[in-house]
Amino acid sequence: MALTLCTALLAGTTACGTGEKTSTKDTAAVQTVPAADTPSPTTSAERQKFAKTRFVTNAGLAAGATYQWIVKPWKAGTFKKGAKGRKAALVKAGLAGAFTYNRLKAAERNAQGDPTLSKALAPLSSGIDALKDLPSRLRKGDDSAVNSFNDTIDKVKGAGASAGAPVKDQVPSASQLAKGS
Repeated sequence: MALTLCTALLAGTTACGTGEKTSTKDTAAVQTVPAADTPSPTTSAERQKFAKTRFVTNAGLAAGATYQWIVKPWKAGTFKKGAKGRKAALVKAGLAGAFTYNRLKAAERNAQGDPTLSKALAPLSSGIDALKDLPSRLRKGDDSAVNSFNDTIDKVKGAGASAGAPVKDQVPSASQLAKGS
């Protein structure tokens, strides 16, 4: 039965392009149907679900980048003058800082799609905005910038957990870090 149905559908699709004229009425009906660029949720429950999922992904990537390329090298003493690999670590930390800011801003936009998340994240908006200038401070060797990143990530994780969207660190690839997304 399935084979017969597939054959009938295949035969029907190949017969459509035979050059037969269609009526103007049929063409107009086809033209008025808008093409969907991207699928979008239809119910408010789906919008909330997708908002939480995107929030968790973006915040997780920000947390992973912060830990992998800012906190971990700082704890190892790689940012100190004379440390082996200092320049490379500072460049990576600067990229990770910009990446983290970018992903946290995306997570903040995602949170606006969920009422609980938006309320939990609203007080952190100024803290996220303050991260904008920290990558340059990291490149200059300012250790307080590391604490600012770490504190903001911890607060975002706490806000997500309180809204039912626990955030886990996800280390982005080097190409994601270089692209900034």
